[in-house]
Amino acid sequence: MPNFTKMAIKATFIRLLNQRPLNQITVKDIVEECGVNRNSFYYHFQDIPALIEEIVTEEADRIIAEYPSIDSLEACLNAAMEFARKNRRAILHIYHSSNRAIYEQYLWKVCQHVVTAYGRELFGDRPIRESDRELFVQFYKCECFGMVMEWMDGGMNDGIKERISRLCELRRGMVEEMVERSLKR
Repeated sequence: MPNFTKMAIKATFIRLLNQRPLNQITVKDIVEECGVNRNSFYYHFQDIPALIEEIVTEEADRIIAEYPSIDSLEACLNAAMEFARKNRRAILHIYHSSNRAIYEQYLWKVCQHVVTAYGRELFGDRPIRESDRELFVQFYKCECFGMVMEWMDGGMNDGIKERISRLCELRRGMVEEMVERSLKR
């Protein structure tokens, strides 16, 4: 059974975070806006960083469950950016705070999953060396992470989906060529 108080605290926090920077949000703000007492907050969360960590961890788990398989690098990048696009201001507020590392851990986890899922689809049953599989995942995980971080550094400006689409169009066939080269060795 879901804990409605805990869900309300998280929803209130995200709403506040979409309105103002993290350093301007206190536990008092959250509980007053949410209509619960301080003890209720501290029953569920040690502090605001713990609240952030739980929210981003749940979001990573949701994305992982939603994308058990991925058929393109474009889908990998779009999945990694999904939560950030939906909560742009909140994510930028976390990104520009002392809690940035929490979001980066979330992003690494999501990138690892989506690229691994893509690799499974891409490689299938083909006899590709395990070291090549690991290298592929490591490289594309870093590429996905880097693209998202650069987008965030630039203020998460519009047009990222189009840029990703164009990049994937320009690189079409490269991943398949990597697989073929791995099979020849």
